[in-house]
Amino acid sequence: MTAISSLAPLLQGFFTQRLMQQRQVSPHTITSYRDTFRQFLKFTQQRLRKPPSALSFEEIDAPLVVRFLDHLEKHQGLSVRSRNLRLTAIHSFFRYAAFELPTCSAQIQRVLAIPSKRFTRKLVRFLTRQEVDALLAAPDRRTWFGRRDHAFMLMAVQTGLRLSEITWAKREDVVLATGAHVRIIGKGRKERCTPLAKPTVAVLSAWLREAKKDDGRVLFPNAKGERLSVHGVQYMLNKHSTSAARVCPLLKGKRVTVHLLRHTMAMELLQAGVDRAVIALWLGHESVETTQIYLEATLAMKEQALARTSPPHGTPGRYRPGDQLLSFLNNL
Repeated sequence: MTAISSLAPLLQGFFTQRLMQQRQVSPHTITSYRDTFRQFLKFTQQRLRKPPSALSFEEIDAPLVVRFLDHLEKHQGLSVRSRNLRLTAIHSFFRYAAFELPTCSAQIQRVLAIPSKRFTRKLVRFLTRQEVDALLAAPDRRTWFGRRDHAFMLMAVQTGLRLSEITWAKREDVVLATGAHVRIIGKGRKERCTPLAKPTVAVLSAWLREAKKDDGRVLFPNAKGERLSVHGVQYMLNKHSTSAARVCPLLKGKRVTVHLLRHTMAMELLQAGVDRAVIALWLGHESVETTQIYLEATLAMKEQALARTSPPHGTPGRYRPGDQLLSFLNNL
């Protein structure tokens, strides 16, 4: 008779031993995986009528995982991309379980065989210089929050940092002397330096002279002196983009995110003639191929390429069928 394996210690070991100790993944990855399993355990509790602590590993089979993913997409409005990220977290857990529970290998392989869902890859969205200027002018810089928001958005659009990179930045990570730059630990725990332009240096210099909150280490803190949350940053951007849209109607209907500002920086570098390899290094991309998406994003660059080509010379004319029956069909 096969022994029943409790899910709780296995899941705990996955986070503490596999992710934190062995792989030493970033706090952002821990948070993402944690949120995935919180959603999954709540869904499982409703379906199986059992508290998460009483679940056995054998009850977490492939059909249950597929129903969970479908539920996220159909009833919670998650995009296909977000659905695939949830599946990535579950696959990672089951690969860990394969070493801990070899007796459940058949069940594990069926879950690992669940494929990611394909989706239409849309063109990269980005802001124009007019839209960026309107967004940066929106905060009321007579207030502490306005000065913080202005410095945050200016640094985001000029450096192209990811959301996690800019919210985790410390005051000591910013160097404003000769060769001004910000030093961050990016995706894959890779350290990189991103140069700062003179206008950004001026704004950050004034911001760093502001009164510190609590320990004063966080570069862009919230009202309590703590790191800004994802929802806090999005609330800030939504507020200022709504205000900026009154001045720049082009912003109406556009959802401004830190990732959109990152794309905007990449497009400005590309349109300025910067090599793709340099852009990849700037953004912290794993491969130069990732930067390929920006080449497809702007119609202006495609029109410039078309202008440099020699169009074929053709004689305009109209098709004339040589048969009465074809002529009849053509005129229907």
